[in-house]
Amino acid sequence: MSAGSGAVVFDCDGLLLDTERCWTRAETELFQSFGRVFGREDKRALIGTSREAGGRVLERLLGQPGRARELGDALYELVFAEVGRGASPLPGAVELLRELRGRRPLGVASNSPRALLAAALEGAGLTDAFDVTLGGDEVREPKPAPDIYLLACELLGAEPSASIGLEDSPIGAAAARAAGLFVIGIPTLPELTIDADLVAGSLAESSVRKQLGLS
Repeated sequence: MSAGSGAVVFDCDGLLLDTERCWTRAETELFQSFGRVFGREDKRALIGTSREAGGRVLERLLGQPGRARELGDALYELVFAEVGRGASPLPGAVELLRELRGRRPLGVASNSPRALLAAALEGAGLTDAFDVTLGGDEVREPKPAPDIYLLACELLGAEPSASIGLEDSPIGAAAARAAGLFVIGIPTLPELTIDADLVAGSLAESSVRKQLGLS
């Protein structure tokens, strides 16, 4: 599949914006509050999770049964503070959005809650770059369920089968694939295995631009 009339739907954290640094600092602080060291395996387990799913992962990683909601809320408070200090667009993001604008319907589908997503996009100056933005708390089931991608395509007036989803995590890629989109994977961590139709190192790579009909 290549360029056409379908939509282009982006994840946000770790794909458009360098918010994973914000998440890592927040996760590290949370782990330290429990006397734990936040490591690479912990990061892999948390990347791409929703607030609720992340809470359940934290419950297991921190050995705190029955505290999933509390832990998820605590992490998001820390992340809000970090995002408030600013998160920069990742390489190729701004240029890609500028070139796609007016050519294809553009959306963001993030597992982050609406408030956090809005804050991140506003801080990066990308609020007006999209036709539709959706947070994980705006659908019945967050990623890896296909709900958020299906709703994004519906709101953008596009068929999922004609659309492209861009993701940095296995959880996000699974959601886009389940919704029937062509999937471009840009792994946040090099060792992550993403089930995607195209895998690239960054949004600036020529293979991504070609798939989006820009070169």
